[in-house]
Amino acid sequence: MFIGHFALGFASKRLAHQASLAPLLVAPLLPDLLWPIFLLLGVERMAITGGDNPFLTLTFISYPWSHSLVMDIVWGILFGAAYYLVTRYRRGAWVVALGVVSHWVLDATTHLPDMPLIPGGAEFVGLALWRSVPGTVVVEAAMLTAGVWLYTRSTTPRDAVGRYAWWGLVALLVLTYVASLGGSTPPSVSALAWTALVASLVTLVWVWWADRHRTMRSALSC
Repeated sequence: MFIGHFALGFASKRLAHQASLAPLLVAPLLPDLLWPIFLLLGVERMAITGGDNPFLTLTFISYPWSHSLVMDIVWGILFGAAYYLVTRYRRGAWVVALGVVSHWVLDATTHLPDMPLIPGGAEFVGLALWRSVPGTVVVEAAMLTAGVWLYTRSTTPRDAVGRYAWWGLVALLVLTYVASLGGSTPPSVSALAWTALVASLVTLVWVWWADRHRTMRSALSC
């Protein structure tokens, strides 16, 4: 799952009007932000196996600290608590906490049975939607369309930056997703980890920037 996580982040603005889109998006992406760090530290492991299916070019050997159900619940509680301490926005804290846990749910739908329930456990979950490239693309495209529609309907641009930065971000996500379907494999695990970290940071700064130049359509506070 890739753009599906972004879709949930975009849609969650509808539930937490006062929250910046940046933390709302960090939440469903958090396990994937932690994962490359744990890879570089040697805490988690993966292999680049390649293949014809662009969604199955990586083999996830061990990633219990970033992607197990129990740890994603823990990360969600920690992130939600930290968000509340900084903002005192209770609804936003609940939304970001649940957003973190949503990552496991979506990944368990798409991954092969490699999603751990607990660190060190022997039970793994995965409905393997990735085995079907057309099915995965249809599901993720539908989710992104819904997420973009909900965010766009909920907000309005304050200026040209709010309009073009937002749609530029959407275009970038779509182009990146389409490019990933080419099936190219990264040269090494460390290169993949660093690329993921840098790309994530740039994207989140872009999200924060675009959202700052948009405002909620509704006058209702949440």
